[in-house]
Amino acid sequence: MKQQGMTLLEVMVALVIFAGASLALMNSVTSQVRALQSMEESLFASWVAKNQMVALRLAGGWPALDATSGQAQLAGRSWYWQQQGETTRDPLLRAAEVQVRSAPGDDPRVQLRSYFFHQP
Repeated sequence: MKQQGMTLLEVMVALVIFAGASLALMNSVTSQVRALQSMEESLFASWVAKNQMVALRLAGGWPALDATSGQAQLAGRSWYWQQQGETTRDPLLRAAEVQVRSAPGDDPRVQLRSYFFHQP
């Protein structure tokens, strides 16, 4: 008599193999989604920083040396920025740095530094 079909043991081994492969695939997809979210957050934070730097340039003159901060809305989220001017060794240059955070107490997600030239 010929055996047709699979034994219970063969089915259980196949299920174990399939479950292991499924878990590996799920872990891979989860890590890719996290990486994509991180990239998206960095991109939006950099846009906020660039917008603040453009606003600083459009205001004209030297960037203020005191720290200023605020909140910006982008992509349906609130972003928290802080900008600070700094003197340099060259009296004709002044640095300005903008930091953007996802939440007020977080580490900066993006830091953008630019230099301003002042002609006497």
